Amino acid sequence: MNKKTMQGQCLCGAVTMSTAPQHKVAACHCGMCRKWGGGPYLAVHCGTDIQITGEEHIAQYDSSDWAARAFCKCCGTHLFYRFKPTNEYIVSAGFFDAQASFMFTEQIFIDHKPAYYDFANPTQNLTEQQVIAQYKPE
Repeated sequence: MNKKTMQGQCLCGAVTMSTAPQHKVAACHCGMCRKWGGGPYLAVHCGTDIQITGEEHIAQYDSSDWAARAFCKCCGTHLFYRFKPTNEYIVSAGFFDAQASFMFTEQIFIDHKPAYYDFANPTQNLTEQQVIAQYKPE
């Protein structure tokens, strides 16, 4: 693997992505993320500098006015959450090969986290109101 990029692929290999190395993982506890993946969405914020191959195998669902969620049409792997106003990609942490270098640093929509699970890691925790104030499209 090229040390200047971080790479990964879906379960079947039809979709691959590469981006600059990232080290922070965040968890989203919103109802949509939990419904989409069956639990909190553990993800890496990759920004706009991402290379994708196999785009013909990607299905996107506009889950809100400001975001789309994508998955592989062949194997169903959850690929990314794309913030439409800035075209930023938030990619599933499990997608990447370089998971050993990740640090769990943030939880968002913490006020929506159900009581049946907790993470032991100390993280920055943002409520829904704080997230909306920080990221709401103008």
